[in-house]
Parts: sequence; C-alpha cells; structure tokens
Amino acid sequence: MLFCFSSTSIWQGFFLFDCAIWLFFYLMVYSRFKLALKKKGILFVAIDQNKSLSEQGPFDIVLHKLSGKEWRQILEDYRQSHPEVTVLDPPDAIQHLHNRQYMLQEVADMNFSDSHGKVGVPRQLVVKRDASSIPDAISRAGLRLPLVAKPLVADGSAKSHELSLAYDRYSLQKLEPPLVLQEFVNHGGVMFKVYIVGEAIKVVRRFSLPNVSRKELSKNAGVFRFPRVSCAAASADDADLDPSVAELPPRPLLERFAKELRRRLGLRLFNLDIIREHGTRDHYYVIDINYFPGYGKMPEYEHIFTDFLLSLAQSKYRKRSSS
Repeated sequence: MLFCFSSTSIWQGFFLFDCAIWLFFYLMVYSRFKLALKKKGILFVAIDQNKSLSEQGPFDIVLHKLSGKEWRQILEDYRQSHPEVTVLDPPDAIQHLHNRQYMLQEVADMNFSDSHGKVGVPRQLVVKRDASSIPDAISRAGLRLPLVAKPLVADGSAKSHELSLAYDRYSLQKLEPPLVLQEFVNHGGVMFKVYIVGEAIKVVRRFSLPNVSRKELSKNAGVFRFPRVSCAAASADDADLDPSVAELPPRPLLERFAKELRRRLGLRLFNLDIIREHGTRDHYYVIDINYFPGYGKMPEYEHIFTDFLLSLAQSKYRKRSSS
C-alpha cells in the first residue's frame, strides 16, 4: 500500500501488528491525517513482512509496533546497516516497557521533584509464581491495602490490561501469577493521560477508580476485577469536577519530567497514566507507561504526529548537509 502526496516527499515505512493500531492508522490516512500528510509531503508505505527491509524503501523513518525476538533482530540489523534511517522506536527500548517489573523503574530512579511538584511511583511487589505466598510477601514488603493487581507482562493485549482491586491480602491467592501488586493511591477518581510525541505533550482527563475510604476497606473483602480502566472510562475533560481534582498537572513539571524520561527510556512515542494523590496539590504518581498508544484520542493528533515525523526527517537532512 503506497500513498504518494507530492513530488518532494518523505518516505515513511510502517509495519504494525496490533489490529487496533492498524485500524487507527487506517482511519488517520483516510481522514484528517490524510490531509495533514498531503500538506507536508509525506508518503506512507506499508512494509512487506515477507521481504527484506533492505529490499524496500528507501525509507527516512520506519514506524512499527511489533514484538518478538526475531523481529527485534531484523530491525537491529537494519539499523546497523542503515544508520541514516530513523527507527521508531528501538525494539530493545520498547521491550523494556513490556515488563511491569521494570516499566516504572526509571521513574522511581529519577525521584523527580521541582518547585511545581513531585513525581513518583506507587510501591509495588512482583509475584512470579506461587500465589499462596502472596499474603506473607505483602506483609514482609509492608504494602498497604487495597492493592491493584496487574499482569506482569504488558504487551498491549487485552489480558495485559486486566486489573483487579484487592481489599484483603488473602483473596489475592485467587489470582494467577506472574503479576504486579501495586498500592492503590486515592486520586479522586480522575487520571491524567499524558501523550508524548517527541517533544510534544498533550494531557487529557479520564475517569478512573474511585477513592477507597478506610471504612470501605474495613467492610469489604475479596478481589474485584475491572476492564481496562483507561480505555473503558469516559473522558472527564468536560465533567463538572472539584477543581482540586480536575486541575491538570503544571505544564513546566510535565515538560521537564517528560524530557528526562524520554532520554532515560530512549523512546519518543508513549503515554503516561498519571494520578494526583487525593488531598495534595503537587504529589503525582505514574502508574503505567504505554508504548505507541491510541493517539486518535489525543487532541490535534494529526497535526502533532505529522509535524513530528517531518521534524525527524528534516533533522536528518540537515545533519547530512552539514557533514
């Protein structure tokens, strides 16, 4: 599939495995995104998996969302033999986000704070096997209830987004490892989805799990399963919310934090699920990081994404001209 929009075009190769992501790109190309691409002179070329990458193109950018050892090796070999091509994003860097044991480690290591606030991660515990050991493991780790249980593997599948909220530690024995247990932080039932496309940042509000009071915690027991919260929840941007809950994180804080996190992760296309601890003005937690999310939900996505691709190619050309 080839889309040619001008005589002075940038070649953008894409190979996408996830059907939801494929649908997203299909809609982009045939709607507003098509117009934005045409204005900027970008060709979108579908990559044939049955052919060598070197036999196709030439490309300025290869955009992909694939996993698997074989594909990572193919892309790494291609990067080595074609250093002039930008691969979005490096497979090894993407792989880092597929395991929730390591996903938030860079955020924790940053221990980020400035005059606008502090960004951290909830305390968590990894359970790789033997669900019967969970109650004792929780006690040793000193984790406080309730706990959010998430699959250890975060590969974009429906299963990887399944959540459970546990009100008592013994009920967690019903869950199937491997999984991550994360302390639930009351946040007013609102989550901030921070979309990052290169240096561009967009924030939207989403409804999330409601606060859990001490009274509720003492009266309830068991494990309650939830669908993918960020996907199933409606937008909270136009809702009549308490200002202390609805207020977006300060822009300067997000810009500084995102810049450093991009550098540490080695990624340019991802989003953050961020919450503000209820009762505070400036204490934030990153609870999840998603590579190459559904940008169709991001305001002005077609212009932001197109400008990002164009800036990457132009930067390459400037470097070639100066060398």
